[in-house]
Amino acid sequence: MAAKLAGSGGGKYQEEANAEINVTPFVDVMLVLLIIFMVAAPLAAVTVKVDLPPAVAKPSTNPPKPVYISIQSNGRLFLMDKPTDLSQLGDDLRAHLGANRNPTKERIFIRGDKDVVYGDFMGVMNMLQDNGFYSVALVGEDKRK
Repeated sequence: MAAKLAGSGGGKYQEEANAEINVTPFVDVMLVLLIIFMVAAPLAAVTVKVDLPPAVAKPSTNPPKPVYISIQSNGRLFLMDKPTDLSQLGDDLRAHLGANRNPTKERIFIRGDKDVVYGDFMGVMNMLQDNGFYSVALVGEDKRK
């Protein structure tokens, strides 16, 4: 598409439309998103190996920064990826969450191996309640298709 502003000779005022697409802003936005996802992805992963029992309940939405307690089949406890024991669990949870957060408003996710002894699981639940953590969610493996 051309526009002639002067006479038939074309002159110095002849302009043509630029039909090329500028993809530079698109590439810039995609690179920023890629960097954000590369940084955020390892924070959302849990690396402690636990064989979860199947769950058939409807999955709920996760909080922005979930706190996981993992119980392995041999009874070992982990707060996120760090090993802990039952006597230190309350103090470790408070240190992980920070002093300015209210434990009654925090949801704690428990990931227990399907072969965990019931007494070990109840010990963790009792320790959470003794330290003021009343909102607990159990994590299971989703077997639905």
